Amino acid sequence: MIKSINPYNQETVYESAELESQDIKNAIDKADLQYKLWKEVPFSERSILMKNAGQELRKNAREYAQIITQEMGKPITQSIAEIEKCAALCDFYATHASEMLADKIIETEAHKSYVSYEPIGVVLAIMPWNYPFWQVMRFAVPALMAGNVGILKHASNVMKCAMSIEKIFEKAGFPKGCFTNLPIGSKKVEEIIRNPKVKAVTLTGSEAAGRAVAAVAGSEIKKTVLELGGSNALVVFADCNLEQTVKTCVQARFQNAGQSCIAGKRLLVESSIAEEFTKAFLEGVRGLRHGDPLSEETTIGTMARVDLAEELEKQLEQTLEKGAVVLLGGKRNKAYFEPTVIGNVTADMSIFKEEIFGPVIGITTFKNEEEAVELSNSSPFGLGVTIFTEDFEKAVRLVPKFDEGAVFVNELVKSDQRLPFGGTKNSGYGRELSQDGIQEFVNKKTVYINKYKN
Repeated sequence: MIKSINPYNQETVYESAELESQDIKNAIDKADLQYKLWKEVPFSERSILMKNAGQELRKNAREYAQIITQEMGKPITQSIAEIEKCAALCDFYATHASEMLADKIIETEAHKSYVSYEPIGVVLAIMPWNYPFWQVMRFAVPALMAGNVGILKHASNVMKCAMSIEKIFEKAGFPKGCFTNLPIGSKKVEEIIRNPKVKAVTLTGSEAAGRAVAAVAGSEIKKTVLELGGSNALVVFADCNLEQTVKTCVQARFQNAGQSCIAGKRLLVESSIAEEFTKAFLEGVRGLRHGDPLSEETTIGTMARVDLAEELEKQLEQTLEKGAVVLLGGKRNKAYFEPTVIGNVTADMSIFKEEIFGPVIGITTFKNEEEAVELSNSSPFGLGVTIFTEDFEKAVRLVPKFDEGAVFVNELVKSDQRLPFGGTKNSGYGRELSQDGIQEFVNKKTVYINKYKN
């Protein structure tokens, strides 16, 4: 049995029997049969069903949000926001998918030449627990609108979320087989990827998981999209709006208890304002309220599992052994980890070099622009960076110097359905969302029509 445990009170939330290999094969066979029908459904009909899915999410937003909170500890207000974001995603692709996948006419010597965008079939999604609805929906919505069908291997601690997402599509009117949840452990993933009816894989998860999945998919010559870890820097220049910058940095690091690939994880502050900024930042972090995640007063919940909090505790200990100091927090109680701020952090410390997936952030100072860019780029990850400055000419000038998938100015890095999302370096490859995302899992077919003259 696969169990999900509420990290706040350690009670069992949901249990699911794991599928056997024959069950998995049968599910893939059904999905493949459905694909042959679904790809012929016109965009107008797909759009209606996807709008229905958005309506279902909005109608029962609190119910779905409570499942998120119970399974992985996110404060209920943030869980509701996640559901609302998923609903907006459904509306976006329901409205724009047909134009995003319209034939692209290219003038050549031919009578007519163009590129068509055709679905490829069954796509496997391997998804994490930190945004258990959003991560799945940002794959499934464009994939289904493109004419593909999806199968899901979700994280083991959010199986009720996974089951709920499958039901959402069914309630919206999607034929069975368009989206299938597979309650399985990670050991069954390889056999799914190697199934010839599975045409591509998308994974959001750790760097190690990405390497393993890409290796198997590569041996089968199958397309992959990988959205992996991140160690985003929050680069604070002396000419920033201090009050707004502090507010944004607190949210960027501690939202979802810091359990996000795009969270701000390294705080780089210009030396001349380091003391003033640190004082204000600590005050902002002290304002976070811990409590029952189902209470709307709670602004920071537990981490998703006890073992994750224990791992974070070890990373903190390693950093302190090298000379860093705790400015605030630093203590753990089961799955709850206090919001923690560390000072005197240097580039050789684990809290700087590694991805820190929890409510801990270190402060490192820099003297000038060149040092700030060098520190930011020293990470093996390249998902995103935020720079804070009121000098917009400087901001635009610095953008090309950052080795990142995204550069945000005076705003935390976040995903937006209108913009492509993805990273560079060890943060993975490929893009989700926007037109780029919906075109990841299609066959871009070149069509060249000549016309002989009589």
